[in-house]
Amino acid sequence: MQEEVSRESIRFAFKTGKVSARLLYLALRAYVNHRRKKAAKKAAKQQTKDDTVHGKQTVKQLVGQGQGVSSMEIGDSGIRDFQRIAKKYGVDFAIVRDKTEDPPKYVVFFKAKDVDAITHVLKEYSAMMMKRKQRREKPSVLEKLKVYKEKVKNAPKRNKEKRKERGR
Repeated sequence: MQEEVSRESIRFAFKTGKVSARLLYLALRAYVNHRRKKAAKKAAKQQTKDDTVHGKQTVKQLVGQGQGVSSMEIGDSGIRDFQRIAKKYGVDFAIVRDKTEDPPKYVVFFKAKDVDAITHVLKEYSAMMMKRKQRREKPSVLEKLKVYKEKVKNAPKRNKEKRKERGR
C-alpha cells in the first residue's frame, strides 16, 4: 500500500512539474493580452488629457487656446529671470522681441485668465531688478580699497619721535 502511495505522489509531482509547449503558449498569450489591455488604458487616458502646451510657447499656440490674450512690455534685461519666475508660478506666456526700437524691448503675451498670477510674477521680477540695481550702485570692495589707498598715500606723514628713557 505504501509503495502504491509513493508511486502516485511521484507521478503527481512529475505531472505538475512538467512544462509542456501548450502550457508555455497559454502563459505567453495571457501575458500579451494583459500588456495590450494596459496599453489601451494608457492610450485612453492620454486622449482625455489636455494636449495644450504649458509654460513658454509661441504666440500662435497661446492665441490658439482661445482663452484671450493680454500683453505687457518689459525691458531688455533679465528675460531669463522673468521666464524662470513665470515657470515657478505656472503661467503660460509667449515672449516677442520688438525690433522697431533701438534698445530692444520685449513684449510678453499671457492668457487673460492668468492676470492674478502674472501680477505676482511682475512683483517678484521687479523686486529682483531693484535688488540688482542697488547692487550695481553700491561700489565694490576693491574700489573702496583703492580710494582708501589714495587717502593714505596723500595724507601728511607724521614724524615719530624716538625717545629712550633710562631707568635706574
